[in-house]
Amino acid sequence: MVRFIAAILFALTCVSAQAAELKVFITNGAKPVMSEVAAQFEKGTGHKLSITYQGSAVLQEAIIRGDAFDTALLISSNMDAVNKDGRVDATSQINIARSGLGVVVRAGQPKPDISTPDAFRRTMLNAKSIAYVTRGASGQHFIAVCERLGIAEQVKAKGKTMPTGMVAEFGAKGEAELAIQQMSELVSIRGTDLVGPFPPELDLISQIVAAVSANSKEKEAANAFIRFFTTPEVIAVIKANGMDPG
Repeated sequence: MVRFIAAILFALTCVSAQAAELKVFITNGAKPVMSEVAAQFEKGTGHKLSITYQGSAVLQEAIIRGDAFDTALLISSNMDAVNKDGRVDATSQINIARSGLGVVVRAGQPKPDISTPDAFRRTMLNAKSIAYVTRGASGQHFIAVCERLGIAEQVKAKGKTMPTGMVAEFGAKGEAELAIQQMSELVSIRGTDLVGPFPPELDLISQIVAAVSANSKEKEAANAFIRFFTTPEVIAVIKANGMDPG
């Protein structure tokens, strides 16, 4: 009942604004959540979403370049960079979710041990191929971890990479033995089995932050979009996609 009332109050707040078309930049880590709730937001508010999915660093570059947008969901370090440049309304910022890193294999394949830094190191050395992104936060951190473990060159030599995107699909197709990505992205890829999260000593917890563009002409609707992520229904979707809300 509480969730139902909250949803009704949210919808009543939003529909008071004239229907708008919002240009939204979404980091790939939040894509599984948006894929589930975008239609719900549009139906409940009358607003329309034009969504661009990309790696957070790529979206940061687009914003600094001057590409038009109304709201953005970025990793906190990238949001700090565009905030420093005055591209977003700092007073609008909301913490949306936190996600760590994980490893998957193709569905049905044996799951190697990654429970400790030593086990993680052995597994990465023994793997014939490893998928990771080269420009996204998950891949950059993974290579930094491999450098700490003294195996970066061996891992790079057998990397199956993309600048950004769902590299876990390489694992699903059998094109990579292991795939590294944010947990929120991994749980959305069919045809893979989750090996597990990184060991705590090696993990990277990414904070996803939402903010309204300083130049948005639809600020009321843009703020409504951000508030949508605080509703119980969306919080449940965030949790279901392997992330912690807030």
